[in-house]
Amino acid sequence: MDTHAKTHASDARPVLEGPDIARVLTRIAHEIVERAKGADDVVLLGIPTRGVFLAQRLAAKLEQITEREVLCGSLDITMYRDDLRLQPPRALARTEIPGDGIDGRLVVLVDDVLFSGRTIRAALDALNDIGRPRAVQLAVLVDRGHRELPIRADYVGKNLPTSLRETVKVLVTEEDGRDTVLLGAKQAAPGERQP
Repeated sequence: MDTHAKTHASDARPVLEGPDIARVLTRIAHEIVERAKGADDVVLLGIPTRGVFLAQRLAAKLEQITEREVLCGSLDITMYRDDLRLQPPRALARTEIPGDGIDGRLVVLVDDVLFSGRTIRAALDALNDIGRPRAVQLAVLVDRGHRELPIRADYVGKNLPTSLRETVKVLVTEEDGRDTVLLGAKQAAPGERQP
């Protein structure tokens, strides 16, 4: 998620609502099946927090399409982040690797917003400590641009060109009580000047 800034809900406008998010996830599920030639060895790993819920929804859609169980888990990246010393302490999330691990499998990382690429770099480092997948792909609900690292999503729900003065916030029913993607103005922290 885009955690670099706070958004006031009253200042933000929705760019995706619940039905849009459902359609996007259905499309991504079909793309995964097509590219993975059936999704037999696919393992979905959501990046906490909202990426986990999106991964679970994707797994359910993949199971409907393939009529097979799809392995789904979560990958905590907290200790692999390069901004640990710059951010306030945060609680560790859970890493849950389903089945017999990720070795030799196609791992699809799932996150809500792709921004600088640093979260995904941390996820790749965390994966490296867990096993050796056959391949790693990335599915995101929103790609907002502004990459700082050479990372690109394989599956994108919506490309949303933004300025650095804007923030993207994804809300999911499981965590926030509703499904929406909000685009708003970045709020300066106390004492911080707007760019």
